[in-house]
Amino acid sequence: MLRPVVVGLDGSRESLAAADWAAREALRRGLPLRLVHAWEGGVSPDQSELPELEAPRYWARRILRGAMDRLNERYPQVYLSAEQISRPAADALVAASDEAELLALGSRAFSGFGGFLAGSVALATVAHVARPVVLVRADQTLEDEHLPDAEGRLSSHTPYRPVVVGVDPAYPSEELLSFAFESALLRAAPLRAVYAWRLPYVQSAAVAKVRRTMGAAADKALASALRPWREKYPTVEVVEMAEEGHPAQRLLHATDDAGLLVVGRRNRPARIGMRTGPVAHAAMHHVRCPVAVVAHG
Repeated sequence: MLRPVVVGLDGSRESLAAADWAAREALRRGLPLRLVHAWEGGVSPDQSELPELEAPRYWARRILRGAMDRLNERYPQVYLSAEQISRPAADALVAASDEAELLALGSRAFSGFGGFLAGSVALATVAHVARPVVLVRADQTLEDEHLPDAEGRLSSHTPYRPVVVGVDPAYPSEELLSFAFESALLRAAPLRAVYAWRLPYVQSAAVAKVRRTMGAAADKALASALRPWREKYPTVEVVEMAEEGHPAQRLLHATDDAGLLVVGRRNRPARIGMRTGPVAHAAMHHVRCPVAVVAHG
């Protein structure tokens, strides 16, 4: 049975942009698309007869029906289904993702998340989902996934923009690199693998020598981590970028012209709840292109 691409809808511009992105990803992967709207009334919309719930029921149906009509018109090749789930939003999305290939959510650039994905709900969703989660800004379009044309204009007929993945050779993740290489392959796009390393404190006279030594070691470590994946995906063009600096800053710089960023999240509980990690957290809030957060062991 094919796992669907799942998208969470709340009627916001962000979630509609995520639905568009998810439809295109479903086409690329040859998968069905499932739309999910969380019903937070505490009872099933079909069971309750309370008149005060009629307006929420109406808007819930309208959100899903409007998205279905929009996507059927734009992407007629995609098999669509839709569901209202009578659970709190984060719980509904985590449950829906269990049977998904990936989950797409709308996010608000530079200021957290909008709609039912506000604040702790969004972070809880990303932090608890075992499958890859892709966050999409409201202004993302089909043309944004592609490079500008020869005149610098937006186009949907040019090659895809690069895919960027953050790599830590000390903890190479099969889930992370598999998703990144597969995403690049599906787009026939180059893959930029970014490894950011930090120079420890040393005496000033030794800085240049230590930097050269650590830079060479970083290049070697990154190449070693990527070697089996290069062999598995020989047609994917890989650009290795082992650079000195803070991981979040290096990734932000590498995504200036990217179409997708892939970052990892260690899949282990924190003292309270779950954590996304500082790099994934920074990427979700500051990177302009869609961000895929992939959980790994």
